[in-house]
Amino acid sequence: MTTAPPAAGAGPALPPVDRDLKRERFGWYSYDWAMSVFNTSVTTVFLGPYLTAIARDAAGPDERLSLLGVSIAAGSWFSYVLSASVILQVLVLPLTGAFADRTGRKREMLAGFAFLGALATTGMFFVGDGRWLLGAVLFVVANISFGAATVVYYSWLPDLAGPDERDAVSSRGWAFGYVGGALLVAVHLGLVLSAESLGLTTGEAVRICLATAGLWWGAFTVFSVSRLRNRPVRESAALSRSGFRQLAATLREMRAFPLTLWFLGAYLLFNDGVQTVISLSATYASEELDLEQSVLTGAILMVQVVAIAGALGLGRLAARYGAKRVILGALIAWIGVLLAAFFLQRGAVAQFYALAAVIGLVQGGTQALSRSLFSQLIPAGKEAEYYGFYEISDRGTSWLGPLAFGLTFQLTGSYRLAIVSLVAFFVAGFVALALLPVRRAVVAAGNVPPDRL
Repeated sequence: MTTAPPAAGAGPALPPVDRDLKRERFGWYSYDWAMSVFNTSVTTVFLGPYLTAIARDAAGPDERLSLLGVSIAAGSWFSYVLSASVILQVLVLPLTGAFADRTGRKREMLAGFAFLGALATTGMFFVGDGRWLLGAVLFVVANISFGAATVVYYSWLPDLAGPDERDAVSSRGWAFGYVGGALLVAVHLGLVLSAESLGLTTGEAVRICLATAGLWWGAFTVFSVSRLRNRPVRESAALSRSGFRQLAATLREMRAFPLTLWFLGAYLLFNDGVQTVISLSATYASEELDLEQSVLTGAILMVQVVAIAGALGLGRLAARYGAKRVILGALIAWIGVLLAAFFLQRGAVAQFYALAAVIGLVQGGTQALSRSLFSQLIPAGKEAEYYGFYEISDRGTSWLGPLAFGLTFQLTGSYRLAIVSLVAFFVAGFVALALLPVRRAVVAAGNVPPDRL
């Protein structure tokens, strides 16, 4: 007979972990391995520069596109597409969380959204020859599916670890993701570098990279879903209303937890900056720094490798100093990264790699510890619903950063001013998180605080 996994809000987990729970944790880790290639190979490395190049080729002499009568700078196209995709997630993600909590069919939902996103990503193979609008539509579908699947995936964390274990378990998941992302990016780097010898153009090699990222995501999702387990639905969740009425009810209930909302606000601010740097760093490097695609892919590969140690290392620091303090320290490092990026010399590969290494050290830890810290602030039985709003802060409202980046470039014509404009998000997020009484927030949500916060 196995021991039931700790429930959300329970006290510190007992040291022994039953075999079924270990197996399920490995399945949970492996989904990070499966999905991370979308963030790395698609959003961060290849699609931004490639779709920008497709848009430039299709634009007129003034380098502007026309969509529904609106004139758009080709250089801003990907940032606007990214913003549009995450605005649409605002409608989808909370409903996804509410449905997952009400039905308990998390395995089926994870599989459905992941496979839809993987299919759309694989279809990016056909984006070429001026098909800038097709690329935008496929990315919007893939990114919405990615966000919805992530909501369901995150909601398993309180079921898999007690309060004192969550920082470590979350950090291991991110580390798994970085290993998977690094492996596929390494293969993609080899393909791009050897494209000419293989009889391929760089564009054809990029299309193959995008398609194989989708195939990887879908294939490894099968393994993850086979190991994860649905949980019995709590009575309060089972009796919940469906659809938008349930969403409205949850929004009203959340007002009873103002400190949880405070954290979401802080996270929205600083994570907006994190997501924008991740998504648009390749565009900045190619358009402003004149770096080749092989350099960008190599830098992303290095980030993935360094981030494995960074995620695990910051997880250990959190066990000693608390997640909040470690996140605040990481935000200071992010501010330094953006200021340094403003002064990077054009074509300076070594400087770019040095900055990428710093990003690798703080990127995974910032996100893994934010995920685990938020799990302490969720009322029991509402995990997926609250992670729906968390994912809105993660992606669904992460349109402000790309929008600020795109508008700054459109108004000034300077990618350097566009990248440094993101400092405001990190400063505001730092101040908001620093002022949050985290231990009081955990108790207010009805949970038992871990030893260190």
